[in-house]
Amino acid sequence: MRQVIEERTPKKGKEKIDEKVYESEIRPTGKKVRIALYDSFASTPQIIELKENEIREFMDLLSQKTYQYSHDRGGKMPYVVIKEIVENLIHANFNEVVVSIYKDGNVIRISDQGPGITDKKKAILPGFTTAKDDMKRYIRGVGSGLPIAKESIELSGGSMNIDDNLSSGTVITLSLPTYGYKEVGSKKGGLKSSQQISLSKRQSKVLFLITELSKAGPSKVASELNISLSTAYRELVFLEDVGFIKSDKGGKRSLTKRGLEFLENFFSTFKV
Repeated sequence: MRQVIEERTPKKGKEKIDEKVYESEIRPTGKKVRIALYDSFASTPQIIELKENEIREFMDLLSQKTYQYSHDRGGKMPYVVIKEIVENLIHANFNEVVVSIYKDGNVIRISDQGPGITDKKKAILPGFTTAKDDMKRYIRGVGSGLPIAKESIELSGGSMNIDDNLSSGTVITLSLPTYGYKEVGSKKGGLKSSQQISLSKRQSKVLFLITELSKAGPSKVASELNISLSTAYRELVFLEDVGFIKSDKGGKRSLTKRGLEFLENFFSTFKV
């Protein structure tokens, strides 16, 4: 089994006074998060340990690495889902956190040994929160994190399950369906695979907008097209699922080679 340890040190003087004020309540300092990478559910995982001495950097590092490792394995998990679940770990004071990423990158399990979630039904409803004042310096603290994660992953066709850990704490499992796409290319005597995709008028507008802006996230799409944020998410997820766009770690989408070919085929039908 191979083990890698990654550490980061906060920039000199960064939030030094603030950290002293709140260090008795939230202390990621000295704690490690373990990321387990599985080739199968029954295999021995590769273990990676992350350590961070500043709370915001700690959450950012874990979000970025989880996103990176899951997508390196072919996963499609949206960054916003990972980020919201990682930020929720502040309620557990980052105690004994383990992030398990399975073979295709589309199943991620995040566990802790904090106080746990007593009312799991209310936890996924907006407005219910246990965040204290010290936590609100780092997260919104208005009870929106788990609801956002749940809605976002369900718009992607996936699911989020919340369970109790064995002794104490919580286990959150994020699951997405695995899609297989064929490479775009000419098929003898037939159409290219991208031409077999039919887009709605709104989906076409979203694709054209991303082409025009180079990159755009759900909020920008919703604003430009005057649609709801949830609708923007849904259309972006569809376009990503068919391989026309891709998402970066910040959640912004850009055109793929497959998407470009679809547009070229689309516009060629209007040539005289």
